[in-house]
Amino acid sequence: MVKLRRHCIEEIKQSFRNYNLETLDLFILTPMKKRYYYLIRVQFLGFRYSGWQKQPGQKTIEGMLFKTLKFILPQQKFKILGAGRTDAKVSALNAAFQLILEDTSISDMSDFIKLFNENLPSDIKVLKVDNFDKNFNIIKDSKSKEYRYFFSYGEKNHPFCAPYMANILEDLDIDLMIKAAALYTGTHNFKAYTAKPGKNKQVIRTITSCEILENTEINASFFPKRSYMLRICGKGFMRYQVRMIMGALVQLGKGLLTIHDIKSSLLAGTDIKIFYVAPGSGLVLHQLEFE
Repeated sequence: MVKLRRHCIEEIKQSFRNYNLETLDLFILTPMKKRYYYLIRVQFLGFRYSGWQKQPGQKTIEGMLFKTLKFILPQQKFKILGAGRTDAKVSALNAAFQLILEDTSISDMSDFIKLFNENLPSDIKVLKVDNFDKNFNIIKDSKSKEYRYFFSYGEKNHPFCAPYMANILEDLDIDLMIKAAALYTGTHNFKAYTAKPGKNKQVIRTITSCEILENTEINASFFPKRSYMLRICGKGFMRYQVRMIMGALVQLGKGLLTIHDIKSSLLAGTDIKIFYVAPGSGLVLHQLEFE
């Protein structure tokens, strides 16, 4: 096998800087061997995690999955790739990641899922494992994502609500917010709805549906009598996009923005700035579908 020069390896690592370089080393520096590809569905409560992506000195979902896999597959070489990166405190009912095993396949799916879940913390659960071929791309083959943002307003919530919904203490004009949410449906310029819109960032995005509904999805004895959720669907979202849409709607509900401001914020060259990013703890990745 032709050996890669060290400077080439570093260039490849740099191109994959958003992924786990510890596992990337595995596949660059060892000879090509048979690999097995799996799509793993997972759900998690994100309140005590610093997001999905593995970070030095931080507790993350990817880091916990990687640590657990190393424990249950001690002699196995593997690599994991996420379908996206959720922010700190964001939860998921149906997230996914790709597991690539070298040399040895999973012999019994049920046993693997059982062993995986027995060793994961109680706030992460593996739901399903499917075989996929090597041509599957977990990022590019995403078909649609649905997020739900849970919130209440007007008075302080019971502390136990904190992991599940955002709590806006001020009164909100919820009817106006419901009306404005529909404006995000369609294809728009969402440059105002991301933290760092670089030159090459694709800011033209299509939202297939966006609405605010009364929350009937999750409930508990300590929840407020009335709460709401923003339901939003699209093929893909930029970092902070959903939370900034929710933030703009909250500002609208407080009277700090107008309907005209919301409309203008979706136009190219807008000077409208969305400064409020809604808290991560209200956001849930509800559904993820692939082509």
